[in-house]
Amino acid sequence: MKKEKTTHTYNFIWGFGAELLLLLLGAVLSVSYGSKQIPLTEILSFVTGGDVDSFLGAVIAARIPRTVFGLLAGASLGISGALMQSITANPIADPSILGVNTGASLFVVIGIAYLGITSGIGLIGLAFIGAMLTAVFVYGIASVGYGGANSMKLALAGAAVSTALGALVNTIMLPDSHVMKEFRFWQVGSIGGGTWEDVRLLLPFFGVGIFLALCCGASLNVLSLGDEMAVALGVHVGLIRLVSAFAGVLLCASVTALAGPIGFVGLMMPHLVRQLFTGDMRIVLPMSALGGAALLTLSDVAGRVLGRPGELEVGIITAILGAPIFVWIVWKSKVKSI
Repeated sequence: MKKEKTTHTYNFIWGFGAELLLLLLGAVLSVSYGSKQIPLTEILSFVTGGDVDSFLGAVIAARIPRTVFGLLAGASLGISGALMQSITANPIADPSILGVNTGASLFVVIGIAYLGITSGIGLIGLAFIGAMLTAVFVYGIASVGYGGANSMKLALAGAAVSTALGALVNTIMLPDSHVMKEFRFWQVGSIGGGTWEDVRLLLPFFGVGIFLALCCGASLNVLSLGDEMAVALGVHVGLIRLVSAFAGVLLCASVTALAGPIGFVGLMMPHLVRQLFTGDMRIVLPMSALGGAALLTLSDVAGRVLGRPGELEVGIITAILGAPIFVWIVWKSKVKSI
């Protein structure tokens, strides 16, 4: 028992160190790479207040908020995916797989096209309502019939709802050239337009979401033993599920409102953390946050490098990375078809 505990501690330490290193690497590369490559010495000089060429200084100043926004967005998606996988006991749960991102997108587009809402806080509110309603709707559909809401039924219901809502988004966007132009790249998922204003808007929602998630970590561990056991151990099952779902939807909805529907980050990182390190949610949540931040930032850098002289939106890169991992998770889980 003591040896097993020591092994888990060792795995956590090196895993945490590896993720932190990747996060720092992603942050540095995000500021350095793009249409104009900037030497590390110039970045250090800018950060420490030294003399920097005015043009390079302007480029660095524009890339730093994009990098910070990408880190916050990736961490939010990582935690959101971990919460959704935990409360649904579904290894393939993710805001994009369950259609939550598309529901948020639909309400944002409706707000822009018909309600004239353009403020960031207004769009986040709409995205949250759309994401929450979609999550409830998908879970309700999957719960119908024999066996309840199992992994395969949730994935099928999420895919069906996401397709239908995506069609509605296109129906609203296509007749309105202004809306279509404004959200053409947003719909793919991009952090390229991230500014300090976006960071300030996202930060409070990120803070509330991660606080609630961490508070629920220990209870989610007990919940994994089954509802009856959790109740016997004094856990308020309904309350924990409600708070966890609220936190997960809040995190993914706020990111979707500001950056568009970025998929697969919340699927990949929590699953990899559990496979490589531990299933303890008190560890899965912070490590999913670190890993999600590193993954999204490095994906954004890859999009800039591969798309030169322009760039590929980060949503495209995460989809390319996430699709084969999704197939591998489904195959590994050996989920029986209904």
